Formats: sequence, C-alpha cells, structure tokens
Amino acid sequence: MPASTITIALTKGRILDDALPLLEAAGIRPAESIADSRKLLFATNAADVRLLVLRGQDVLTYVRYGAADVGICGKDMMLEYGADGTYELVDLKIARCRLMTAAPVGAGLPSGRIRVATKFVNVAKAFFAEQGRQADIIPLYGAMELAPAMGLSDWIVDIVDSGKTLKANGLEARDCIADISSRLIANKAAMKLKHDRIQALADQLAAAVSKD
Repeated sequence: MPASTITIALTKGRILDDALPLLEAAGIRPAESIADSRKLLFATNAADVRLLVLRGQDVLTYVRYGAADVGICGKDMMLEYGADGTYELVDLKIARCRLMTAAPVGAGLPSGRIRVATKFVNVAKAFFAEQGRQADIIPLYGAMELAPAMGLSDWIVDIVDSGKTLKANGLEARDCIADISSRLIANKAAMKLKHDRIQALADQLAAAVSKD
C-alpha cells in the first residue's frame, strides 16, 4: 500500500448510508456494493483511497491510533468516548438527532438520588454533575425505553430522533444535552504527514454539504 493512501473509517448503519452520497460528490465511490458484502475493507475508484466500515466507537479508536487516517462518526460517540488524538474537520450535517434525557410522561423530578439508564455513561455522569444532581448511572445497551416502566431507572439518556419510540413507551423527552450530527475527523499525525490530501478531502466534503 503506498504511503500516500488515505484510509477512511465509516460508521455502519444510518451514518454510512448518509455518508456515501457525500463521498460520491467528492469523487469517491466504493469499488463494490458495501450493502451486498460482508467485507469491512473496500477499495474505491480513487487509487489512493480505501474505506473501512466499523462500529461508531471503533471509528474513533482506528482514527485515534492511526489505523485510519480520517473517519466519519457521530458527535455522540466523540462526547462519550473522547476525541483525543484527532482533529474535527467538518460538520457533515448528516444523521442529525439529539442526545436527551427522557422520563415517564408527567413524572416529576425524583427527590434525592436519581437512577439513570443509558449507554452514554460518561455523558450522563457529566451532565447530572453539572446540574448538581446525584445520579446512579446504570449502563444499558438495549431496550432503553423499558427501563423506567420496569423499575430499573427513573430516567434515561438516549438519542432522540422523531420521539415516536419514546411516546410509544410512555416517555417524553426532557433536557437536550447536545445536538448531534456526524463529523469528519482526522488523526493528528496523519493530518501533518498527509495534510494536502486530507485537507482536499475535507474541502470537497464541506462543499458537498453546503450544496444540500
């Protein structure tokens, strides 16, 4: 692999679906259908660019340690796991949503300590500490909306898009912790060594975003 090759790490799912058209607008297309393949590493029509398809938190890890030069991941992952060793280059304005607290409809704020179920453990700890609230954070990685109904927690912290899932489970959104979208990030060392190519990619993607 030539030293000048750029490896782009992409997040599976909705972010990948939204990112591919932006990459195509920047002149980069996978050499084969990602949706129809079990592969995780893909060549592209650009001889100096290849794509990795990973989970969101793994995108950060690959970019942080230089296994990928750049990556596209949600701001929620950056807030939860930290973005040390990376630069945030472009807000791609895709996969937009909000990171929010939610509680049973009409429920008041519990007195004393509050139990909060979430997969965003670090974000939740920081948020409730800033609010001056004592919170027991319960790590949970699925069926988040069931936690209050089953007595596991008082509130939850989760990604909210339309709010329909919350409503269907008797919950309502409360505090907006952060507005979330996907960002183009770069490894700090790669940004120095491959600055011109990475900056060109960032400029192309920013131009594609501005057209939408």
